[in-house]
Parts: sequence; structure tokens; C-alpha cells
Amino acid sequence: MTAPTGRRRAIAKALTALLPLAPYADMEKIRADAGAVHLKTLPPGIAVWLATIAHIRHMHTDYEKLLAEGYDRDSARFFVIEQTNIVLTRWRATRLLDADDEEE
Repeated sequence: MTAPTGRRRAIAKALTALLPLAPYADMEKIRADAGAVHLKTLPPGIAVWLATIAHIRHMHTDYEKLLAEGYDRDSARFFVIEQTNIVLTRWRATRLLDADDEEE
């Protein structure tokens, strides 16, 4: 295994700071997503936040179901804010999702 790059270390540190009690499997997926090419120009903390919200939305809320029912992306996102924040709270996140947050 190669030594972690500075960016990978920064992502790991930001992830641990943001989500102290997230399950390992979720943390690993978020870590991988935060390191994705499309997020590489963002500061590590922002990349981790966006990856976290996307992961929770797709894996721990009714977001996909709402899309399948015909809701547009913005409406579906709005309707899962509370579910997202419940997961963030359970993971003892240091930040919650606000309806006014701009994403991606």
C-alpha cells in the first residue's frame, strides 16, 4: 500500500472531524467519494461534506424513491432534509444540512 497523499490525509481528517460516530462502511464510501475526480478542486472539508450529503441522501433516505415517483431533484432533496439530518445527528456530525445550502 502506498503512503497516503496529503489530500487523502486531509480528507480523512475532515471526515473524522465531521462524522465522529459514522459506521465504518459509510465512512469508507464517503472517503472514496470525497476523493473523486469531480471533487478534487474543492477543499477537502467541502468535498467531504458534499460526499457525505450525497451518500446519506442515496443510501439512508427516501430520495431515490421520490425520484422514481416523479419528483424533480430539487423537490426530492428538499423532502429528505429531515431524514438526512437524523442520520447526521446519529453520527454526531458537527454540521447539519440546511434547506438553503447550495450543493454541487
